Amino acid sequence: MKLEKRKPSGREKDEAAIELLNKLRERLFSDNVSTARLAAFNLSWMQEDGLEILKKALFGDDNITTKNAAAYGLRKMRGRMKKMALEILNEGMKHRDSSTKEVSRNALQLLGQKVPGASAPQKPAVKRTRIREISHESRPRLRADTRRGIGTRRSR
Repeated sequence: MKLEKRKPSGREKDEAAIELLNKLRERLFSDNVSTARLAAFNLSWMQEDGLEILKKALFGDDNITTKNAAAYGLRKMRGRMKKMALEILNEGMKHRDSSTKEVSRNALQLLGQKVPGASAPQKPAVKRTRIREISHESRPRLRADTRRGIGTRRSR
């Protein structure tokens, strides 16, 4: 006898969602960059709930890894939450914490937004070398000695 998949009731869905959000929140605050970014990406799919968690992570007093992951999650927001995520990143530009400002500035630049107060990175001037003709006179002359040394050509 094969059991059919049972659809969870509304209350069971809520409990499962809360459990998943708690698990993703714990992973977001991880010291491992890959784990934190993956959790932030998954939170970006969670709409309002994910947006709140990512906002708290960006504005909190956590390490830079968590802030970068939160900014990554805010950049990956899609749909109706994208505009709200951009507003949060713009708020981050006005935050008192310098790391939050820097992370928000970088995230907005990656999104192609014009960031006030950010100077365009100057590329160092490339020194171009001229290609010169090598004259035949400057070539080393062949050895007149008939005995061959190591690394010398045979004379014909």
